Amino acid sequence: MSPVRSEPAEIVTEMSGVNPRKCMRCGKCSATCPSFSKIDIPPHRFVMMVENGEIEALLSSQLLWKCLSCFACVERCPRGVEPSKLVEAVRLLQIRGQGKNYRTPDDVPQFVEADEEIPQQLITSTLRKYSK
Repeated sequence: MSPVRSEPAEIVTEMSGVNPRKCMRCGKCSATCPSFSKIDIPPHRFVMMVENGEIEALLSSQLLWKCLSCFACVERCPRGVEPSKLVEAVRLLQIRGQGKNYRTPDDVPQFVEADEEIPQQLITSTLRKYSK
């Protein structure tokens, strides 16, 4: 029998397969992030917030939708923490909490209208990940 997952942070770490405790807060992930100027929580702080169980605050973060999933943060991390996988897990947690686990091409205009500076890579990535 598997243990019941009650803490959102436990759910996020299990979904992502990432151990946020490995982060040493060097900031290399944030320094290399191409979306850094557009986000409210830098990747290294995002990892720290997951570790501290501050998932509710992360659910409303701009980083969830402005992360390009380019894995630049993963490449720069000297400890192999993989912040983008944590972002992806929190993003999925929010979507599943809304009773949805997919996106359709019809969903794209609402995101583009809300923010004209949204990167095309993000839109494509979202459709690829959530249209299955």
